[in-house]
Amino acid sequence: MSIETPSQESFAENLNTKFRLPVQSGAPLELELIEVAPGLPREGTERFSLVFRGALNLSLPQSTYRLEHERLGALDIFLVPIAREADGFRYEAVFNRFVTKPEGQ
Repeated sequence: MSIETPSQESFAENLNTKFRLPVQSGAPLELELIEVAPGLPREGTERFSLVFRGALNLSLPQSTYRLEHERLGALDIFLVPIAREADGFRYEAVFNRFVTKPEGQ
């Protein structure tokens, strides 16, 4: 299963769950979704950000990664490292997408 256009709601339903980042050798890396935050409202768009926590012993560079989740499936997400804290590195993903209103609204 894979989400074509992820929504803030779909990520919020999976807060505090693990996303796997496959690597060429060894076990996949795990990133935990620790925050889902709404962005500034703007008509016709959905804006939100995600914050993931990764391991303390490995910093991922800014890039697009294929993350796998047991409920959401495989997602390509652009991650930016934002902090190193005592319990691991933090990565942020920002979403800005156009949404269409159903006919008649």
